[in-house]
Amino acid sequence: MNNADKQYLDLGRKILDKGVQKGDRTGTGTISITGAEMRFDLSEGFPLLTTKRVPFRLIASEMLWFIKGMTNIRYLLQNNNNIWNEWAFKKWVESDEYTGPDMTDFGIRSQQDEEFNKLYEDQMDKFKKLVLENDDFAEKFGELGRVYGSQWRNAFYVNPDTMEVKTIDPLKEAIQQIKENPTSRRILVSSWNPDNYKGHAGLPCCHHQFQFIVREDKLDLVFDMRSNDYLLGLPFNIAGYALLNHLVAHETGYQPGEVIYHGKDVHIYQNHLDQVKEQLSRKPKILPTLKLNLEKQSVFDFEMEDLTIEGYYPHPSIKAPVAV
Repeated sequence: MNNADKQYLDLGRKILDKGVQKGDRTGTGTISITGAEMRFDLSEGFPLLTTKRVPFRLIASEMLWFIKGMTNIRYLLQNNNNIWNEWAFKKWVESDEYTGPDMTDFGIRSQQDEEFNKLYEDQMDKFKKLVLENDDFAEKFGELGRVYGSQWRNAFYVNPDTMEVKTIDPLKEAIQQIKENPTSRRILVSSWNPDNYKGHAGLPCCHHQFQFIVREDKLDLVFDMRSNDYLLGLPFNIAGYALLNHLVAHETGYQPGEVIYHGKDVHIYQNHLDQVKEQLSRKPKILPTLKLNLEKQSVFDFEMEDLTIEGYYPHPSIKAPVAV
């Protein structure tokens, strides 16, 4: 049994056995635990779960979107990645410029009402087309604000002596520190700024902090999550940060070490219970491997065609609604 799937499935069982029922922002309801850790040794294979198909193409294009400092979904749509659509769509349908059918609580209603779902899909198709083809519309409604890409590449701080606002590039500085000062315990990137509290991000950052730690010839990455959707979000997060660690290790000359996950509120949505139980019944397979285009040297130069997964033969996908 591969250790990545084993840890993930064990965590799912723990949530079902020991979790408590809680309400939540989306109105869906969850079963939740407080505090979890998993460790993924990247020498054992790339931790793309095999007990259901996890779409690497979506994970990779999202991670490149973060790395490039982008916050507009147009880049994702150009790469046929729809995982952030709902949060941008919500901004449009709640605006004065929207004149279509009522989309209140579209996330839940689209799963419960077949007739409404057709209306929702029509409006979403219209929305995506406008983002891709209309620059002004994309700038206004495709923009998610200060989400991950902004916080990773264009963070700001206030000099307490002068109250002057300055900006920094945290990811670029972290990579430079790995090269110049590898024993530092301050090689850390935070996605959480006070502006997250004040509505300046389409979705306040869930994986809110990560840290690189050099261990002999290996590069480890520890990432923290304030809130974690077990079924849909966590498999993406594990593979996304594994990809980031591979890329940074490649540029800085280290071997990829461990990716270590710390979850705070880890939950299963009430409308995901059947899907989780289906995944828990499956037997893990051998992990795949990640291949990088070694001609690319900088993390910031990689594109989708430079990333390949080999030997991935998972169980079928498991579909479930997104809580928005």
